[in-house]
Amino acid sequence: MIRIKRVYEAAEKADGDRFLVDRLWPRGIKKESLAIKAWMKDAAPSTDLRNWYHHDLARWDEFRRQYFAELEQNPAVWRPLIEAARRGTVTLLCSAQHTEHNNAVALKEFLDQRLGAETEY
Repeated sequence: MIRIKRVYEAAEKADGDRFLVDRLWPRGIKKESLAIKAWMKDAAPSTDLRNWYHHDLARWDEFRRQYFAELEQNPAVWRPLIEAARRGTVTLLCSAQHTEHNNAVALKEFLDQRLGAETEY
């Protein structure tokens, strides 16, 4: 199971393995207080794509398409998340204020598609 949480929410045992999936470290968060397994900044969208999207909902579909293409080009950045999800619950952490349209939501969709493809056979 893959979940999403904002970095500002408290860690819970039910989170399982927690991974920060933002390219930039979140403001106001101390590294030792985040309780993450890893900071997967390379699994986040490129700086150019992040800046282009800039949380403009009119660009959401194109953002997802381009982000998925970036991920396809570099499976080494997302395979550890798939491996962790096979073992148990994974929580993707992000600092975005928009809880329905952010890189963690898109990354979860991408990962869920990969996990779903494994179970179709």
